[in-house]
Amino acid sequence: VQLQASGGGLVQPGGSLRLSCAASGSILGINHMRWYRQAPGNQRRLVADSRSGGLTNYADPVKGRFAISRDDAKNTVYLQMNSLKPEDTAVYYCNADVATAGLGLRNYWGQGTEVTVSS
Repeated sequence: VQLQASGGGLVQPGGSLRLSCAASGSILGINHMRWYRQAPGNQRRLVADSRSGGLTNYADPVKGRFAISRDDAKNTVYLQMNSLKPEDTAVYYCNADVATAGLGLRNYWGQGTEVTVSS
């Protein structure tokens, strides 16, 4: 299973970006799909979590500004980021609990996509 993240870039404060992460491989199903971020010198932290069935959870710093969504037909998770602030600058990573025929349910990480919020 591979997770491929995209959509990062440079944006001005107050702007928006949408990140995407597509899972590929012999996938039977995906439970949680998450976004984490890691700023320079900081630990990787959970930003948003989407559980199959529709439940979502957000870290306090992004509540009301970010929205996680998923397209299960495409095995893809999105992160819509609005009203971006300089403190949102980080490398964003997708993460998912994926079930495959041979390995059962396992946790996978995608490569990071860098988001820079600066004027």
